[in-house]
Amino acid sequence: MTISDLLVILAILVAPILAIQIQKFIEERKEAKTRKMQVFRALMATRATPLYPAHVEALNMIDIEFYKHKKVVETWKLLHDNFTNYPKDPKAKDYDAKLSSCSEKSNELLTDLLYEMSQVLGYSFDKVLLKRGCYIPKGHGDFQLEQDFIRKGLVHVLWGDKPLAIKVVETQKGSPEQEKQVTA
Repeated sequence: MTISDLLVILAILVAPILAIQIQKFIEERKEAKTRKMQVFRALMATRATPLYPAHVEALNMIDIEFYKHKKVVETWKLLHDNFTNYPKDPKAKDYDAKLSSCSEKSNELLTDLLYEMSQVLGYSFDKVLLKRGCYIPKGHGDFQLEQDFIRKGLVHVLWGDKPLAIKVVETQKGSPEQEKQVTA
């Protein structure tokens, strides 16, 4: 048996193993990109509604799915740090101003995060599109504002900051004949 025969036998044995390993490598890269895309899509779809559970879940997946992308992870850390610095005591002086400032900074940092993620995924989005290009119907916005208003009002009542207003209305009873007409 010659060296060329040994090389042919070795090639016959190694080629399928090498082909399988290459295929696994390609599939793993494709799956990793798909997971990154899922995180990015969730954040893009919910960027106007950051309190939605899908938005929060996607943010929490960044450390796992983008761990090899330093700029994305660093930008996420800045956003996360801003979240932890939100004012905590609604009774504190300048609470609303501090909350507004943190919220505005969160929007800027989320835009930066989406920009960095888009670069990794091969999109050429600009920051203006990422910040202002989302659509939320007026009805959804009104509904959210009303829910926030009700929730905040109830919190103030339950904390004892505001009294619960009760209005007593006296109804006039009509004659028995009028009551029969109403019930009939």
